[in-house]
Amino acid sequence: MVYIIGFLTLVFLVLTIMVIARLQNVLKGVKSDDKTDGTPPGNRLNANLFILFTILSILGVIFTYVSAKADFLPEASSIHGRRVDDLFWFSMGVLAIPFLIVNFLLFFFSYKYQYKPGRKATFYPENHRLEIIWTAIPAVVMALLVFTGWRAWSDITSDAPSDSEVIEIVGKQFNWIVRYGGVENNQLGNYNYKLIDAQNEIGIDLTDENSLDDFTNNTEIHIPVGRPVLLKIRARDVLHSVFIPHMRVKMDAVPGMPTRFWFVADKTTNEIRAELGDPDFDYELACTEICGRGHFAMRMRVIVEDEASYRKWVSEQKTFLQTYPAYLAKVPDNLKAKAMKYLPAEPTAAPADSTTAQAPDAAAAAPGASASLR
Repeated sequence: MVYIIGFLTLVFLVLTIMVIARLQNVLKGVKSDDKTDGTPPGNRLNANLFILFTILSILGVIFTYVSAKADFLPEASSIHGRRVDDLFWFSMGVLAIPFLIVNFLLFFFSYKYQYKPGRKATFYPENHRLEIIWTAIPAVVMALLVFTGWRAWSDITSDAPSDSEVIEIVGKQFNWIVRYGGVENNQLGNYNYKLIDAQNEIGIDLTDENSLDDFTNNTEIHIPVGRPVLLKIRARDVLHSVFIPHMRVKMDAVPGMPTRFWFVADKTTNEIRAELGDPDFDYELACTEICGRGHFAMRMRVIVEDEASYRKWVSEQKTFLQTYPAYLAKVPDNLKAKAMKYLPAEPTAAPADSTTAQAPDAAAAAPGASASLR
């Protein structure tokens, strides 16, 4: 950075000296008593430089595009993502055409109509037809761009289909926590920030029956291909932002204001690996809102798989209660019977002959144990 600043300083210093030298030449020409035709010094040189700058600029734009194209994101892996990409390139094309025409004419006219003795300029004090044309055409083009963008955005932000797979994403410094709507149903339970502690990091409310089979994951997120996925997004501390670039998914995670985004992924992880020729490629969920010193670490692998594989993975997950059975105490009495099946399986009882001597003690302890369970 120091070398860059030094180089720029040197460039500006040279330009300053050149400007001062040119200004002195102009002043000498003004003070000179020599009769000239009035042509400013360097007139033709400046005119030729306009053409040179135009050519170099066009070549620079082409070179930049070609060299950067290799780093462009591949075709979107979601249905709405390809629509967004089409709108982007359509807008770029519509705006690039007048940009190139106007700038080319600007520099070309500076060359063509450079100062020449005896040439007189033509002035248009007013031209209503010309004013209507250059006002109406941009207005129509802008209206077209706004309308197409608004229609696409309305569809993208519309209510998710009723059969969507519901997944909650919670951002906190400095990682993501993903909660699924259970191993038996697709309904997320309630949450309450007052319930957050060292284990219950997102405040799962176990007084809600739908929370009993919820499970969490903070290392990767699994998504079924070809099905609508509704992301329910929130933040636990500061502002974060959910970003899945290859799906064209982006939505801020705002403390105290839950947001949402739904989409349909139509390329599995294996399919995109084959398309890119990269067997190690993985989709990624990242945070695109600077949220503190550990912001760079807020990354999570996204796995898109077929329905059967997804269901198999869900069935293998341990519920929150299985991971932390002590939280059974927070389950209301009327839900404890249902919650019991989400607890870890109890170890198999020992053979009867090996516990005969302990039977009296076990019988004596039974009432207390029953009371504790209740």
